[in-house]
Formats: sequence, C-alpha cells, structure tokens
Amino acid sequence: MKINFIKLNEKAHSPKRATEGAAGADLYAITQGSITIKPHTTCMIHTGIALEIPEGMCGLIFARSGLASKKGLAPANKVGLIDSDYRGEIMVALHNHTDEDRVIDDGERVAQLVIMPYVAAEYSLCDSLSDTDRGEGGFGSTGTK
Repeated sequence: MKINFIKLNEKAHSPKRATEGAAGADLYAITQGSITIKPHTTCMIHTGIALEIPEGMCGLIFARSGLASKKGLAPANKVGLIDSDYRGEIMVALHNHTDEDRVIDDGERVAQLVIMPYVAAEYSLCDSLSDTDRGEGGFGSTGTK
C-alpha cells in the first residue's frame, strides 16, 4: 500500500520500516537541538511530516519498544490515532515515565506508525440487547478461580 506524505520541514525524515517484516514505520523527531523531557511529564514531539491516509484506514502511533524499555519514554495516550481526513503535522505526545530527565535528539526515532483498516460503524439506539453467556460480567469476570 502506498501512503502519500509531505515534508513540512526540510529536516524531516520519511517514515521507514526497519525490516521487510516490520508492521510499523519509524517516526523521527524534528527538534531545534535536543529536547529534555522532565520526569513524569509529556512533551509534544514534531515529526515534520503530514500523511494522506486512505479512506477506510487509520494510522496508529505506538511506542518503540527500545525507547520504552531503555529510556522509559512512550506515547502519553498509549496509542495515538490518526484519522484518514487529518492532514496536519504528525506529532507524538511522548511521556517520561521515569524519575530522571530524558533527552530526545534531532532525528531520533520516537514512535512507530502502523496503518490499519477500520469499520465505520453506525450506532443504532434500541430497547434491548441480545443475551450472551457472559451478560453484564465486567472486568475479570471471565477468569477462572
């Protein structure tokens, strides 16, 4: 699948899959020097790119496993969602989960983008729902004791 994108900044990097089998394409930080993210705070990281995601598809922004496990940095919203009709700059809300300052350098890989299809559901108000074995059982209701 071909995803059109534009560079909004001449320093921007193209999204890039690291290997043939990679589901996600790396997104790169565009910074003026380095950015320090204080402990337990969130910083908006520019990527300098905008995407044209086809209708019926969406972009999901996930943490890079190395950045999360080694530096304690991951998207603040856990998974970012880019709708197909959004044409603005892709930004990553990167959160520092540690008790120490963390630094992001210009050109550093900060997240990964996965393009996926979605179902555009229509929601219909009704008087009742069909019965199931689970019923209204909520969190932890399907586990064994």
